[in-house]
Amino acid sequence: MKHIRRFFLTGLLILLPLVITIYIIFFIFSLVDNLLAGFIRMVVGYPLPGLGVVLTILLVLVIGLIATNIIGKKFIVFFEACLNKIPLVKTIYGAVKQIIEAFSLQNNNAFQRVVLVEYPRRGIYSIGFITGECSGEVQEKTAEEVINIFVPTTPNPTSGMLLLIPKRDVIPLEMSVEDGLKLLISGGVVVPKERAANGQEAAEK
Repeated sequence: MKHIRRFFLTGLLILLPLVITIYIIFFIFSLVDNLLAGFIRMVVGYPLPGLGVVLTILLVLVIGLIATNIIGKKFIVFFEACLNKIPLVKTIYGAVKQIIEAFSLQNNNAFQRVVLVEYPRRGIYSIGFITGECSGEVQEKTAEEVINIFVPTTPNPTSGMLLLIPKRDVIPLEMSVEDGLKLLISGGVVVPKERAANGQEAAEK
């Protein structure tokens, strides 16, 4: 039974991300197909199954093209401002946008490096990310040089604590920011391959 349980959990961990990804893509394509089915039938005279795939790709490309110029950016800011005035929509849209931006390649510079910090007390370690050097009034009123460390929550890394920690108390890690995020989101299940391999070799020795 232990082996069956282990095999089942392993298979589930492998299939779940794939199933969720396929479901989301299928949902988007189906939504576009359903929205445009009446219009296509009226123009062409008969439905064209699968056209939603092409139209979805074109829609994403057009939005990306618009968002990369100054006028498009201003329009998006205005559109988001309108959404933020709608109570329920503001909450859902804001949460989804924060999660996506947290893993966006364009915002990788927000997290500079993965570190270990003793938090919430001495002897207990938490994964954190360096977000920058502390400066201004905060640095002036501290006896030591401190740096900004963001300690995310699991499995949602968009929330967490901002800690101002002395440099000497920060333990740098060699793993990449991406690997650090994977470790957090998985609750420690997904360990960076290189670190895991080194740990296994050390245990064997």
